[in-house]
Amino acid sequence: MSSERRSRLSPDERRAQLVAIGVRFLAEHPLDELTIDELALRAGVSKALIFHYFESRQGVERAIVTTARDSLLLATEPRQDLPPRERIRDTLLRIAGFVRDHSGTFSSLVRGAASGDPAVRAIVDESRELNALRLREAFAELGVPDESALRVALRAWVSFTEEALLELVVDRQVDDDAVVDFLERTLDGVVAAATEARF
Repeated sequence: MSSERRSRLSPDERRAQLVAIGVRFLAEHPLDELTIDELALRAGVSKALIFHYFESRQGVERAIVTTARDSLLLATEPRQDLPPRERIRDTLLRIAGFVRDHSGTFSSLVRGAASGDPAVRAIVDESRELNALRLREAFAELGVPDESALRVALRAWVSFTEEALLELVVDRQVDDDAVVDFLERTLDGVVAAATEARF
């Protein structure tokens, strides 16, 4: 029996342990493959204990996705000491690095948006909204008006970027600088189109 199984943990520690095991699971498997049985086996606890902390499989998934999402957002938080253009590039480079280092987790997050659980989709969507907001703030510093077309364009660009990162960084192993060059050009195109939109 492992020390992880033998040790007595406080409720907060046990809950955090279960979430951490779930996040590690995401590194190698899609979210929908995580069952209560699998999590209980990996943690060395009963299924009843997991239900005690999370109430349902959906509760487990939400806690795991929230933790994984927050890790991504924290690791890629824009550096406010940089000018807007440099800040955008630096952030994109760090996102590309995160995707390269945590490809399974990132893929599970992005694919988690297709989950049948609306709450899981909402957690992933919150990440997209925050990333779009970070871009709006940078472009506002560059003098781009924060109008509805820009909001739509940047939100769509964030989703496009997730898919592009999966294909270019994970599947094709393209160099991070080349990926970011491409993403910056697409971002400029999207912003230019938004500023000329008639809605």
